Amino acid sequence: MGISQTNTIKTAMNEKIIITVSLLLIACCAAFINAKQPFSIQTAGGPAKKQNIMMTVRGPIEPNSFGKALPHEHILVDFIGADKTGPGRYDANEVISIMLPYLRELKNRGFTGFVDCSPAFLARDVKILKQLSEETGLNIVTNTGYYGAANDKYLPEYVIGETADQLSARWTAEWENGIEGTGIYPGFIKTAVDRGPLNDTDKKLVQAAARTHLKTGLTIACHTGEAQAALAVLEIIQQEAVAPSALIIVHANGIADSNVRIKIAAAGAWVELDGVNKNSIAENVKFIKELMQAGLLNRTLISQDAGCYNVGDERGGQTHNKIHPFTTIADQMIPALKQAGLTNAQIRQLIVENPAKAYTVKVKNLEG
Repeated sequence: MGISQTNTIKTAMNEKIIITVSLLLIACCAAFINAKQPFSIQTAGGPAKKQNIMMTVRGPIEPNSFGKALPHEHILVDFIGADKTGPGRYDANEVISIMLPYLRELKNRGFTGFVDCSPAFLARDVKILKQLSEETGLNIVTNTGYYGAANDKYLPEYVIGETADQLSARWTAEWENGIEGTGIYPGFIKTAVDRGPLNDTDKKLVQAAARTHLKTGLTIACHTGEAQAALAVLEIIQQEAVAPSALIIVHANGIADSNVRIKIAAAGAWVELDGVNKNSIAENVKFIKELMQAGLLNRTLISQDAGCYNVGDERGGQTHNKIHPFTTIADQMIPALKQAGLTNAQIRQLIVENPAKAYTVKVKNLEG
């Protein structure tokens, strides 16, 4: 074999080695990226088929990454009504600058999960939520759905004429395609009913939420605030073949009869004690101990329903000290629970394990 032939063979071999090494490097980089982003939403049809994740405003995460969490809070709310509200009523930059320090105080106390419960037509602004999430590192979750309490003040007119299936299609579309062209996806369904017997609109909203859950796996958080409405919501959810474990009864601290709270939790639904403030610590410790003694700590959520920037008030209410910190549970409730005898493991279940489990995206039907 001549020298020129030998050189040609060596060159060819070197080229093959370079190509092989390059391909290996590309594969390693791809694996690293996938490890950082295990649940990509850049697939046809959005995240519709993704299950066993949590969906935040920055994309999906594993439930065990949610961390210490507040499962019912508000950053921005506008109470003017569905026919008048809109982003033109507030300065997004002001909202961010005012609310950012409150969220940083929460993050500095080791909390990393935050569920924002302001629905559409009550100043849900997912762009603001995403920017705050990026600036704080908090895992912020937003929602789809409509708020039917307050005599339908926060419902757009078309809701009255549409069917439960039509409303469900609207909410499912936000899960599949993102919210208002932002590329941001909801992580749960928020709805609300008035106190007492449910009217036809309230029933329809709950039916729509149940049908959306069966298509998406999104948890349903329903504002009730008293026993009769809460039990009626639970009944409709089951009639729609949805397991109670897909339902959060919001404001369960407003249910006067502790036996009703226990009944709802024993059925498998989540009872959310979200009225924790400096004046209600002892009351909520009592509620938690009642549920714990009934073996239902694993169906209990605690939060503050605090904040928030209130559109229409000067600087969102900050000027007159109307914005409440998100730190009452960290600073006062957890010490009170320890004093009441709860172990670190039980407290961890309340503020870490339960919120992650409650908001994990997973279809839960009565048959399965």
